[in-house]
Amino acid sequence: MAAADPQALLDAAARHQREGRDAEAVACYEQLLRLVPDLPNSWFNLARLRRRLGRYDDALAAYRQALERRIDGPEEVHLNRGVIYAEDLHQDGPALAEIEAALAIAPRYAPALLNLANLHEDRGRRDAALRTYERLLALGADAPHHYEALARYASLRGAGSTDEEIVQRLRAALDDRRADHAARASLAFALAKLLDGCGAWDEAYAAAVRANAHSRATLAGPPYDRAAHERHVEALIAAFPGRAAATPGAGEPPIFICGMFRSGSTLVEQILAAHPEVEAGGEIAFLPELVRTRLAPFPARMAQWTPAQGAAIAAEYHTQLARRHPGARHVTDKRPDNFLLIGLIKTLFPDARIVHTTRDPLDNALSVYFLHLDPSMGYALALDDIGHYYGQYRRLMAHWKSIYGDDIVDIDYDRLVRDPRPETGRLLDFLGLPWCEDCLHFERVANDVRTASVWQVRQPLYTRSSGRWRHYARQLEPLRLALGDQAP
Repeated sequence: MAAADPQALLDAAARHQREGRDAEAVACYEQLLRLVPDLPNSWFNLARLRRRLGRYDDALAAYRQALERRIDGPEEVHLNRGVIYAEDLHQDGPALAEIEAALAIAPRYAPALLNLANLHEDRGRRDAALRTYERLLALGADAPHHYEALARYASLRGAGSTDEEIVQRLRAALDDRRADHAARASLAFALAKLLDGCGAWDEAYAAAVRANAHSRATLAGPPYDRAAHERHVEALIAAFPGRAAATPGAGEPPIFICGMFRSGSTLVEQILAAHPEVEAGGEIAFLPELVRTRLAPFPARMAQWTPAQGAAIAAEYHTQLARRHPGARHVTDKRPDNFLLIGLIKTLFPDARIVHTTRDPLDNALSVYFLHLDPSMGYALALDDIGHYYGQYRRLMAHWKSIYGDDIVDIDYDRLVRDPRPETGRLLDFLGLPWCEDCLHFERVANDVRTASVWQVRQPLYTRSSGRWRHYARQLEPLRLALGDQAP
């Protein structure tokens, strides 16, 4: 390829992009645009790739170039900039400005309306979110994201009520032949949530079964390979048999919060976010992206690990954290599935403290089954697979505790909601933080919450989710037997 051949560079960038070599594609686009800068679509592609590599400021700059060079469909560019500000940089003001700019260009632009509603939800602005969903629904069933908007609108407006009108709207949408499997999965999960909140247990379970069936139908292959996951856990145990050598200059580590999905991690993060010395970082993508890209195949790549590499990665993580949370003394990194990466975390940050959230296994499994997770988390789509995954999770956590036991604390959701003061005190002591009464009033914290627990953690503590599995004891009996002494 000639260094100054724009078409060859464009072809190479497209090829690298198709083959998942994002860094190489970025290098080609950057070289191309130095030669021929007036290519708005190439600036757009470069921006998307830079974001995937965690280069958020550079991505924003590339999107700005696409706008200045009059790209077709500028509303999409403004929306993408808004998503970076909201999800990656946690800057709500600029995010809102970009989404409003998209809607000023195209007032009926459904993706922008959906993201605007999500932003209102993340900030706890329920009425504003409802009004935005209503704007999107008013576009009609043929508009993009109509069914997703209806599902979210129903969950936000009707959970725990007996609003028959919302239930009927969901049932009618589920029977609409225009809805694909992905849309029907969203609708059925919303219906299950409503019916569960109303105490219609059998109908709720039937809706959850239907929701997971539709979610499975969106997958190209099998949803969950038990043998492959067992091999992965074995590989993790083999790759991290003991404490690694300290990473030079690792610096003050974040507070890592992990565990099974739906085990109380968001609640624990909100409790900590009420402390004046802690900021909530939410679900930071840095480590999962690292193992997906530069450390792939993980964990086999750890055989080539060097202290210098670890120091560079730790420094990069700190740079991103400081960019998002300037001046923060402590920041949380709350990704439940980071329990898979505790070995890597402790290699990068030997002094890291791990908060491991736990919960009654049957309540945990039921909550996962009723939750609309990404279909790629295929274990969540069947109760017996959830049981298998749970067993492997327990196996891996036992290994991590055998190595890093003093640096891992278990915080039990059920004990926490029953009697929050002693559990909160134990948590703060573990982290070396002074007692703060505000931690018992976490619902007052005005921060972003970007998980399925967004509305639960904006309420004072309640215990109604503990023991919820008993409403479904008949359906859960095979899972209870499979879990054995792990379940009551």
